Amino acid sequence: MPEDRLKSAYELAMERLRARDRDEGVAPEAALTAGQKDEIARLRQEAQAKLAEIEILHRKQLAAEADPDKRAELDEHYRTDRRRVESRLESAIARVKRGD
Repeated sequence: MPEDRLKSAYELAMERLRARDRDEGVAPEAALTAGQKDEIARLRQEAQAKLAEIEILHRKQLAAEADPDKRAELDEHYRTDRRRVESRLESAIARVKRGD
């Protein structure tokens, strides 16, 4: 039975992407289990807490430092620490999705 309504641009784009994936032999991602969702939520919460801790310490260090060169160095360390936490989170989430 054909649909009587027009499809949105989003729906049309998703259909094209699914068709392309089928043609290329790309398997769709499996739905996450409740346990995987819970584990990912826990990992994200831990990462958020760690990022908050890093930010608090960074602000405290900046408040105590007047030298512009030292402040720039502190900023760079802060950005590096943030990237490290975010990278670890992405890796951990990928492991959970793979079932490792």
